[in-house]
Amino acid sequence: MRARLALLVAAVSVLTLVAFLVPLALLVRTVAADRATVRATADAQSLVTVVGTADPATIRLTVEQLAAESQRPVSVFLPDGTVLGAPAPRTAAVALAARGQSLTAESGRGREVVIAVQGRPDGTGVIRTVVPPAELTAGVTRSWLVLALLGVLLVLIGLAVADRLARTLVRPIGELSAVSHRLAKAELDARVTPAGPAELREVAGALNHLAGRIQVLLVQEREEVADLSHRLRTPLTALRLEAESLRDPHDAARVGTAVDGLERAVTGLIRQARWRVPTAGTASADAAAVVAERVAFWSVLAEDTGRAVTLDLAAGPLPVGVPADELAAAVDALLGNVFAHTPDGTAFAVRLAAQAGGAALTVADEGPGLPPGTIDRGTSTAGSTGLGLDIARRAVHASGGRLELRTAPSGGAEVRLELAPPAP
Repeated sequence: MRARLALLVAAVSVLTLVAFLVPLALLVRTVAADRATVRATADAQSLVTVVGTADPATIRLTVEQLAAESQRPVSVFLPDGTVLGAPAPRTAAVALAARGQSLTAESGRGREVVIAVQGRPDGTGVIRTVVPPAELTAGVTRSWLVLALLGVLLVLIGLAVADRLARTLVRPIGELSAVSHRLAKAELDARVTPAGPAELREVAGALNHLAGRIQVLLVQEREEVADLSHRLRTPLTALRLEAESLRDPHDAARVGTAVDGLERAVTGLIRQARWRVPTAGTASADAAAVVAERVAFWSVLAEDTGRAVTLDLAAGPLPVGVPADELAAAVDALLGNVFAHTPDGTAFAVRLAAQAGGAALTVADEGPGLPPGTIDRGTSTAGSTGLGLDIARRAVHASGGRLELRTAPSGGAEVRLELAPPAP
C-alpha cells in the first residue's frame, strides 16, 4: 500500500509539474530572447540621430564604437549604397526598411533588427544589427536547470509526505492483521488499539467487539457442555445404586469400579469445559507430568480389562507449547481409542521422548490397526463419534506440531504426536 500511494503521488506530482514547468520554461526562453532583442533595438536606435544628420566619417566612427561596446555586428546602409561598419549583405529586411519600415526578422545568424532612418537629404538610411543565438538564449539553460531541480525537489517532498501519510494507514492495518492472526490462534484476549483514520478506528472497534463476543459465546458453550455433562451424574448415581444392590459381590465390585471410572471421566470433562479459559502469555505444559498422570488414570481400566501397559517416559520436565488441559484431552482421546477399538486383553504401549526442543508422544497397540484414510471430524468406520483423533490433531496443530498415523511393528495402530516447544 505504501508503494502504491507513493507511486500515485509521484505520478500526480510529475504531471502537475510538467503542466506548470514546461510552459514556464518556454516563457523563460521567450523572455530571454525578447530581452536581448530589446537591448539590440535600443543600441541601434541610439544611432538614429547620428545617421540622420552626420557625415559618413562620423557615422563610421560611431558605429565601430557601438559594435565594440555591444559585441554585436552593426551596419549602416546609406541611400547611395555605401555600407558603414560591419560588412553585411543587403538582405530582404534591409530592402524593406529602406522603404521606411523598421522591423525584426529571423535569419540564419540570429535575430536581425533593422531600423529605418528618415530625414537625410539623400534618402532613407538603414541601421542593421544581428542578435546571435547565444545572446538570445543567454541564461536559459541555467534557468531550466533551476526549474528541473525545483521540480525534483517538489516530487521528493511529495513522496516524503505521502510515505508519512501512508505509514499512518499501514501501521493500524498491520496491527489489525496481527490481532486477527492471534485470534485465529485462539488467543481470544488479543485486542487492537484503535488508531488511524476514523474508518480504521471503527474497524478496530468492530474487531475488538467480535473478539469479546467470541469469548462470551465460548464461555456460554462451555457452560452448556458442563451442564450437559453434569446431567450424567443422575444416571450414574442410579447405576451405582443398582451395582450395590447386586447379590454377587464380585459383580457388584466390577460394575462399581466401572461406574467409578466413568464418574471420574465425567468429572474431568466438567472441569475442562467449565474452567478452561484463555491464559495470558505463552501456553505450555510439562509433557512428562501430563502423560504420566493420564496413563495412571487409564491404567486402572487397563487392569480391569486385562491389558498390559508398557510405559516409557523420558525424564522430565519436557516443556511443550500445548496447554496442559489440551494435552491431557489429546492423550485421553488416543488411549480412549485403544480401549474402544481393540478387544479386551490387547496390550498397548505409551512412549514419550525428547525431540528438537519439544517432545514426541507415541501410542501403539497390538490390535487390528487403523483403516487407511485421513482424519475427518465426525467420521468413523468403527461406529464411534469420530472425534478422538481430530481432538488430538487440533491440539498439536495449534502449537505447530503434527500427528502421524502409522502401523505398529505388531500390526496394530500407532499414533505419533510431535509436540513443538513453547513459543519464545
